[in-house]
Amino acid sequence: MGRWLQALALAALLSACGPEPGRQPDPRPVLVERAAAGEDASVSAFPGEVRAREESPLAFRIGGNLVRRHVDAGDTVRQGQVLAELDPGDQRLQARAAQAQLAAAEAELGRARADRARYATLARDRLVSASAMDAQDAAWKAADEQARAARAQLEVARNQAGYSQLRAPRDGVIASRQAEAGQVVAAGQAVFTLAGDDGREVAIALPESRIRDFAIGQAAEVELWNAPGRRLSGTLREIAAAADPQARTYAARVALRAGDADRVELGQSARVYVRNADAGDSLSVPVAALQPGPDGGHAVWVVDPGTSTLRLVPVRLGAYGERRVAVVAGLQPDDRVVAAGGHLLRAGEKVSPVDRDNRPVAPTDRTPERAR
Repeated sequence: MGRWLQALALAALLSACGPEPGRQPDPRPVLVERAAAGEDASVSAFPGEVRAREESPLAFRIGGNLVRRHVDAGDTVRQGQVLAELDPGDQRLQARAAQAQLAAAEAELGRARADRARYATLARDRLVSASAMDAQDAAWKAADEQARAARAQLEVARNQAGYSQLRAPRDGVIASRQAEAGQVVAAGQAVFTLAGDDGREVAIALPESRIRDFAIGQAAEVELWNAPGRRLSGTLREIAAAADPQARTYAARVALRAGDADRVELGQSARVYVRNADAGDSLSVPVAALQPGPDGGHAVWVVDPGTSTLRLVPVRLGAYGERRVAVVAGLQPDDRVVAAGGHLLRAGEKVSPVDRDNRPVAPTDRTPERAR
């Protein structure tokens, strides 16, 4: 009997703590924002890296053993400065051989010239035939051409000896080094990468799906990773004609102004902001507000100002910004859009709209809340 009394008392206690019969649950609080023109939605952000406008891979014009390296990555160099040297032994031997061939060719030319002069004297006295004189003329011309060829070979050999030194083609900074002393390099194999001093740019990648939204000469802003909030002016200077076969993006360069270029260093990380040319005054919503649409597209929850109930509205999107996305069609100005937690909601549910400071939003309040 005591156990039955305890069970009845526990049931009575639980019934007293439960909700009153017929009472509706309190409306769920939801964070809302006005669908209004947004700066963030009209600007696209891309990660980038500070690069030199001209980056030249430097290589020897001949192959050989790299015996000396005079600079390293990060060194500043001047035009004509020797950067590295190959073993010049073979080239010097070739130059000597060419010099000897030239000496032999010039000796043969001298003999042919003297023979021609003697035959010319005999021909005037009609002591030799015309055909013999013609043969001497031909021999002299052949010897002269042989001497010219030997002289050209000597010039080539001397040039080859000069090619054993790698010199800087312009002023700049050694951006990277690809070879070390003692290594055998082939002709044309990159040894250094030279970053010129004629300007700094930011290399970015533009998405294939939106490549028509960008054009050369379009204004841009550059924010360095180590200087947040400070933006440098730039211009979209170059867009690749073809997409990268793996990443399916288009390489692009943003040129900095001459004064701003002096404030950046090679290799710095940056973020580039480019205003979308077709954004106009389109509405925008937070990216977190997007929900799967009934037709496979996108939709957002909109709070009815009269009844504070939810309805799912399909939308057509424009360009994505860093935190917001443009809405091309589907919304009206001042529509209250649920900014977060939409996956927990259902159509027709009664809600209690609040702003980002957790303050209730009255149905007649027409003041747009700013995205923060």
